[in-house]
Amino acid sequence: MQLVLGASGGWTIGLALGVVVVIVAAAIVITIVSLARRISAQARTAVAGVTQVAEQTDALSGVGRINDSGVRILHSARALRKVAVGR
Repeated sequence: MQLVLGASGGWTIGLALGVVVVIVAAAIVITIVSLARRISAQARTAVAGVTQVAEQTDALSGVGRINDSGVRILHSARALRKVAVGR
């Protein structure tokens, strides 16, 4: 009789452990989903910021031409200085 009571009492421990494992797994999944939602919201904000920066920097399309003009002016000034100084 003692053997039967010992064997039949083990299932309650197994069931309790199973419930604990399911609760822990559910807590982990809930945490992961909430973090994913927060990351998603931050990503939307970042995309909006990047879009705004792209719109603001589109006005700088002539910078390459301005730099080329500056380099030409610098070369002309150096050539003029060489002529004026005699070197």
